[in-house]
Amino acid sequence: MKKHIPNIITLGNLACGIVAVMMAYECQFELALWFVVGGVLFDFFDGMTARLLGVSSAMGKELDSLADMVTSGLVPGMVAYSLLDGAWSYLGFLITLFSALRLAQFNIDERQHESFIGLATPANALFWLGLAVGYGELIPMWALILMTVVSSLLLVSPIPMFSLKFKGFGLKDRMNVVRYMFLLLSLGLLIAFEYKGLPMVIVLYVAVSLFLCMRKSLHKLT
Repeated sequence: MKKHIPNIITLGNLACGIVAVMMAYECQFELALWFVVGGVLFDFFDGMTARLLGVSSAMGKELDSLADMVTSGLVPGMVAYSLLDGAWSYLGFLITLFSALRLAQFNIDERQHESFIGLATPANALFWLGLAVGYGELIPMWALILMTVVSSLLLVSPIPMFSLKFKGFGLKDRMNVVRYMFLLLSLGLLIAFEYKGLPMVIVLYVAVSLFLCMRKSLHKLT
């Protein structure tokens, strides 16, 4: 029986994603956001539960990707579709297509066990839902089109994104300092701007990752 527990949790992620798609289609973005947050939590606990119970499986890995494809791939595509106007609306599903590519790459990329290469689909989904809830129709069409293309490319980009997983909590690990500072700044943004702070947090995450990548490249050159 215990081998089915992680898969049941994964199905919770999928169920949240299905409801979030319907909410996004009806432009009930705040509800969609909370269902995606629920899906992300299920996504976190299914893997942790599988490891704790010692029942990790290939089927669980595939099911996890299928659930993520809905919750973190189809939902942000639907959000972008709802925010864009006219024929441009269908451009929103570019996010869904690139999410599928990202998830397929993630499943076969052995380098992404401890950190990510390219923007993770849950982070992208939270960006778009925060954008919809916090800013709604305030964003000009050209900016929405640009963000759709950029976020799609970030999903499959070769940029290393720093991990928020702590192996220890001491400050001797320089990456822990980065993690603590990022989490504190993120908390400050969410407290100060509420929903509007969510896209800022994701942009901050990408910016810090780019800075760390550039610093590492410069260090190699010297």
